[in-house]
Amino acid sequence: MTEEPDRPADGRAWSAPAQLVLGLAAALLLAGTGLFLGAVFLHVAPANSVSRQYRAEIDGVVYPEFEQNWKLFAPNPLQQNVGLDARVRTVADGGATRTHDWTGLTAQDLAAIRGNPAPSHVDQNLLRRAWDFYDGSHNPQDETLTNTRGKLAEQYLKRIALQRIGREVDGERILEIEFRVTTATVPPPTWSGEAVPPAPKVRELPWWPVGDEDYRGLS
Repeated sequence: MTEEPDRPADGRAWSAPAQLVLGLAAALLLAGTGLFLGAVFLHVAPANSVSRQYRAEIDGVVYPEFEQNWKLFAPNPLQQNVGLDARVRTVADGGATRTHDWTGLTAQDLAAIRGNPAPSHVDQNLLRRAWDFYDGSHNPQDETLTNTRGKLAEQYLKRIALQRIGREVDGERILEIEFRVTTATVPPPTWSGEAVPPAPKVRELPWWPVGDEDYRGLS
């Protein structure tokens, strides 16, 4: 009678090094999740000794991607249409610079939303919230900073635009970028008897330099 060869046990048998790696990865994932949830909790909780001592670190985790607000429970409909455009200045191989036409960033989002039964949250809110973040941290008269998050707001807005535009335009490297914001009050219904809204306001930001660091992590 011939003996049957040994059959492997049912299921996967992990080696000791593999189990160690999996255990460490799970521990790091749990620790990272716990730290993130703790930072968000301290951000929304009433001020206390811990949140005051580590305010800079907490803000670094929360802003700008995970900002907390409660408009879901008390919505305030937008009363203005805000359109954000960007244009860039490039340099050719010979050293000559060129300023390009405006690119309608808000227009791109609107084109992606219209006719879409399930529009992306990114298309609806990313650019709008980025501008709100910038506007809330800068003086509209001279674009000076009004709080410590102003530089972060500038970098956030710049990187959103550069992710769409790229590193080059017509084969020329981007040197600088400028933003233009047009704000128009939503007109009231004809039966309301309210006054006609003022003409749209245009606000141009200064030129910002563009370097390799601005593209770090962008796809």
